[in-house]
Amino acid sequence: MTEGRCGMKNMKGVTLLSVLIILLAAIAAGAGLLTGGGPGEHAFRSVRGESVTLYGQGLYKNESVSMAAQAIGQDLVTLVLGVPLLCVSLWMALKGRRNGHLLLTGTLGYFLYTYASYTFLSMYNPLFLMYTILFSASLFAFIFTLNALQKDRDRLFKDTLPVRRIGIFLLFIGSSIFMLWLGKILRPDPVSGAPVGLEHYSTLVIQAMDLGVVVPLSIAAGILVLRRRTIGFLLASVMIVKGISLLTAISAMLGMMLYEGVNVSLAELVLFPCFTMWALYNFVLLLKHTRQPA
Repeated sequence: MTEGRCGMKNMKGVTLLSVLIILLAAIAAGAGLLTGGGPGEHAFRSVRGESVTLYGQGLYKNESVSMAAQAIGQDLVTLVLGVPLLCVSLWMALKGRRNGHLLLTGTLGYFLYTYASYTFLSMYNPLFLMYTILFSASLFAFIFTLNALQKDRDRLFKDTLPVRRIGIFLLFIGSSIFMLWLGKILRPDPVSGAPVGLEHYSTLVIQAMDLGVVVPLSIAAGILVLRRRTIGFLLASVMIVKGISLLTAISAMLGMMLYEGVNVSLAELVLFPCFTMWALYNFVLLLKHTRQPA
């Protein structure tokens, strides 16, 4: 495989996995948005004695109203942004463009995070096996593309890359997520002893993924970028692309929660769209300073 293919010896496998993800994600997201039927909203008492209102409709009928609204918002972003972005980035990578390869890796990171959360957090529904396949396909495709980028990392970016702006962004996002979730965990409900918002779920899956993976990677990438380490530039590109898609999804989730009557703070409604725009700005910086193969 030539340098024009960004060193992707496993490009055929990545292409097959990406096509599988595109097809299954479109089906799964469409099912989440379009399926209906069910008893409607009704109360449910969790094992901790907390009264939870279940959504009671469609694929997410056993989810709480808050979680169902978030899932519907996520499905909307996956269908409108995630799937088209995966198609475009795959095409760009196949054309041998390094910025397409960066975009592909970050987009696969979005699908990996999304369907890991669906697999381990969502209440069981008929699409469980599809979620598992999407999680597995995204994981291996992400590993293959990240490995290829890692081998090519010394030639990815120009020396003019504004490392200070990108490094500060990554440190800020990592620190913000850390403080947000730590505040949630350390202020449990005085009656149930569980964090507020746990509802009828078994544990805090998203918080565990963020605190265990996203926060350390964001902070490490920020420090490495400020020190001009090439591995930091690679991590930064992946985290920023993933951050754009996830922050967009969170903004859509907040909108759906507001629509469903779930209490959402004004700060969240303002800050997350702002963070999304900040991430987009940093992504443009990365693209403008990406070296293209001869």
